[in-house]
Amino acid sequence: MTIIIYGITTCDTVKKARVWLEGHDVSYRFHDFRAEGLDAKRLDGWVGKVGWEKLLNKASTTFRELAEKDKQGLDEKKAKALMLAKPTVIKRPVLEVGDRILVGFKADVYQAAVK
Repeated sequence: MTIIIYGITTCDTVKKARVWLEGHDVSYRFHDFRAEGLDAKRLDGWVGKVGWEKLLNKASTTFRELAEKDKQGLDEKKAKALMLAKPTVIKRPVLEVGDRILVGFKADVYQAAVK
């Protein structure tokens, strides 16, 4: 089973998730949004599985710094465009475990997913 963790290297939650995976001998590949970007097809797949509302981190610094007009009237199309343009508004980490998508980090959820 292929496991890929998506995020940015400076995110504390991503760091915790990576430490947990390594501590449990789970092999994974790390994909850095800042360095490698994010393609629309992958984002569409995530949105289809977990919904754009779960992926969009309205508490992120990037989101809070947006102009008010960019925060208003959010729908799936506008949210996806925003996430592609500024991937740091995506809640991190996003973990792909086979065909499952996990958003955020909770040790018990990771434990159940990587058995």
